[in-house]
Amino acid sequence: MSSRYISSTLSKVVLIGASLFFYSYWNIRYLPLLIFSIIFNYIMGRILIHYPKRYLLFLGVSTNLILLGYFKYINFFIDNINSFFSTDFNFVNIVLPLAISFFTFQQISFLVDSYRKETQEYDFLNYILFVSFFPQLIAGPIVHHKEIIPQFYKSDTYRLNYSNLSKGMLVFFIGLFKKVVIADTLSAWVSPAFDVAVSVTTLESWAAAISYTLQLYFDFSGYSDMAIGLGLLFNINIPKNFDSPYKANSIIDFWRRWHMTLSRFLRDYVYIPLGGNRKGEVRRYINLFITMLLGGLWHGAGWTFVIWGGLHGLYLIINHIYRKFSNNMGMNLFISRVITFICVTVGWVFFRANTFSDAFKILKEMFLLDGLKFYATYYLPQGIVGLLILVLLYIVVNTMPNSLAISKRFKPTGAWLIFITFLSTICILNLNKISEFLYFQF
Repeated sequence: MSSRYISSTLSKVVLIGASLFFYSYWNIRYLPLLIFSIIFNYIMGRILIHYPKRYLLFLGVSTNLILLGYFKYINFFIDNINSFFSTDFNFVNIVLPLAISFFTFQQISFLVDSYRKETQEYDFLNYILFVSFFPQLIAGPIVHHKEIIPQFYKSDTYRLNYSNLSKGMLVFFIGLFKKVVIADTLSAWVSPAFDVAVSVTTLESWAAAISYTLQLYFDFSGYSDMAIGLGLLFNINIPKNFDSPYKANSIIDFWRRWHMTLSRFLRDYVYIPLGGNRKGEVRRYINLFITMLLGGLWHGAGWTFVIWGGLHGLYLIINHIYRKFSNNMGMNLFISRVITFICVTVGWVFFRANTFSDAFKILKEMFLLDGLKFYATYYLPQGIVGLLILVLLYIVVNTMPNSLAISKRFKPTGAWLIFITFLSTICILNLNKISEFLYFQF
């Protein structure tokens, strides 16, 4: 047995231990759930490679979905049963395990690909590391086994790479800046309006909705950047999850840029198995709508999330119909980008609102259905300065290169060192603020 093999094996064991410790630090009670999920899916994957039977695939996928359904949706189901049948079942006292949606989807794709004979017989240590690798474990991206596990077999992965180290630090601190400086600042502007939606005015509603639209992007893309940056520190290339989504010129384009790994999963493991676009236009639109409904439900156990998913399903159907009958005569790119941004912002109102009534109250104010109310009551983020900041951030997300585009220009020079040092200093100085981790609930 070569010393290089021993060294790489030891590196994996240490990294797996660190990842499991990282996961259990918040709540060690759910560490056995993660370990069971890893062992069960690895064994099922090995079985499916040799015995690709539908009933075995059903057993594997349904077990994952039952666990996800119990921990994430049981109280949602109880609440709806009580409302519909006027029953009084007690809610289950349960805390949502961290990352259960992410590691469940990763492993479902592994099982399906094993059934399709699209996987190899991966080493158990590599599989554990694929699922538990701490940079992407908590909030994604939803990585695919084919793009991650083969990297664990390469000897170069276990050698110090100064280029990856410096580039990883750059991407990590860009992500951390997005999170603790921009997203956390916007968070304080969002909550007052959405939590007391009955009192907001027209201007306040638009300010709150746009603040949340920007907060969610900087928050979640910040997570993804940090994951990608940390991955590079270990010579692991994690796939990008965002590609400047607010530069999208249509809803179709938006979903090619937003949460790209989730979009890929929904396309490959929901939309295409449903029939995709192979069974006529009507069936195609039904499949799109069902896929987006499930995508909405994946994000949270609430009807507001389902409505958000259904709304985007409707957007996509309208977008496809428009493309079919527009005779390739597209509208002005600026206008189409603004319309797309407004449609996305309307969807985020449902995504963020606590109840339907809160969402509709904010939307009624936004679109003047209660009359024009420009006076400010108590909520207007930092007054005119806040509005100017929102305008500036909108310009930034529409014109500036994203973090991965910036990293491609990276050179190990003194100027870049000063930039990274400055960026990291600002981030560290902002770490003492109260931080809202939006995607931990998913």
